Amino acid sequence: MTVTAPQGFEAAGVAAGLKSTGKPDVAVVVNRGPLKAGAAVFTSNRAKANPILWSQQAIRDGVVEAVVLNSGGANCFTGAFGFQTTHETAEKAAELLGTSAGDVLVCSTGLIGTGDEVFRAKVLAGTAEAIATLSTEGGDDAAHAIMTTDSVPKTSVYQGEGWTIGGMAKGAGMLAPGLATMLVVLTTDAVLTAAEADGHLRAATRVSFDRLDSDGCMSTNDQVTLMVSGASGVTPEPEAFRFALTEVCTSLAVQLQADAEGASHDIAIQVVHAASEDDAVEVGRSVARNNLFKAAIFGNDPNWGRVLAAIGTTQAAFDPYAVDVSMNGVRVCSNGGPDRPREEVDLTPRSTSVLIDLKTGDASATIYTNDLTHDYVHENSAYAS
Repeated sequence: MTVTAPQGFEAAGVAAGLKSTGKPDVAVVVNRGPLKAGAAVFTSNRAKANPILWSQQAIRDGVVEAVVLNSGGANCFTGAFGFQTTHETAEKAAELLGTSAGDVLVCSTGLIGTGDEVFRAKVLAGTAEAIATLSTEGGDDAAHAIMTTDSVPKTSVYQGEGWTIGGMAKGAGMLAPGLATMLVVLTTDAVLTAAEADGHLRAATRVSFDRLDSDGCMSTNDQVTLMVSGASGVTPEPEAFRFALTEVCTSLAVQLQADAEGASHDIAIQVVHAASEDDAVEVGRSVARNNLFKAAIFGNDPNWGRVLAAIGTTQAAFDPYAVDVSMNGVRVCSNGGPDRPREEVDLTPRSTSVLIDLKTGDASATIYTNDLTHDYVHENSAYAS
């Protein structure tokens, strides 16, 4: 049931005609619980879509009663008309739900720079239809409705002691921080204040979605929303809830990685013994964004020299001539020089691990990425056609 697994939530997903395939493309998630608390984090891209601009204003009071999401159009760089479309979407939802438009967040995903009267009419009609079909069984339909180039829906549920967290996500390309290119809705029936929800959400996204760097491209539409119904009546221990929320976010992030456009390898780059966590993240991200490294993994080539070349461009504290590098459990580089023969490394499995030991401190971090494939180039060369 995904986002409707926690008590107090209803959802729906309908086909409004935004996608040429006729598949569901408008989703609504509604909080029916005694609490209407919420929190959200957004893309750090300076170029933000109209739904982001709207939702950033709406979330300021920490109240979220509903989220309306559409695929089939990003509503980004569509000018005043596009912002008015977002505004009217929130107003339509609020009218039908008997709430305030300011308590409705809006999310969109799809092609940038498209949007007209037909798009607006379909979004508004889809919003009305979705609200008319809301149910506690509608989570799966909602998860399908937010998909674009995704091949499968992404969902996750965590059962706590008397409380639950549910989540759904979409994303298969432009996966880079600032949250990865994705829409995520998280729900919980735990009792939390808006401030507590915000703190937990930022802590969880920092080590999950923000560590996903599939192709180095940052979206204009990223949004992760946490809705709190309080319907369980249970106030969890803060550490327990934060752990659970991080587990759900990490699960969704890994599902996004596994469905990345055209990828043939899912790569976990673990950096250990760094001087600081920031250093570990910088080093891991430098490898994740290195096209030569990513192309080598696509060719099943354990070219550890490309790892050292990539991390040498960072400002992190380490001696490049003391670094160890292992690939899929085989240490191919020790103290900046060759170690085990490359032939011992098997890179044919989709799951690929790279371990970088900086030998400088006690901090660590893991960055998730994918290889660079012919299919990725082909799919993104024809995305708008």
